Amino acid sequence: MELKNRIVESLRTVIDPETGIDVVSMGLIKDLKVEDTGRIELVFRPSIPTCPLGFKLAFDIRDAILGVEGVQDINLKVVDFIYADKLNEMLKRE
Repeated sequence: MELKNRIVESLRTVIDPETGIDVVSMGLIKDLKVEDTGRIELVFRPSIPTCPLGFKLAFDIRDAILGVEGVQDINLKVVDFIYADKLNEMLKRE
């Protein structure tokens, strides 16, 4: 299975507890790019700007991707979220 497909399958394990639906099926993952080097870029857009689970879901998404064999680096950007700037800073530090 190619790396992009494995990443999507891993992201399907990240479930929004409020809806019981995975982040892929909800359409919360945008612009997924997978380079041959294992560098991954994607955008996470929570379902609402004030999503109380925005932080948890962002870190769950990051961890799900980092757990996929072949992933070397990830650039996860959060948009349309009230605390996007703070969360993006945290994702870069950790």
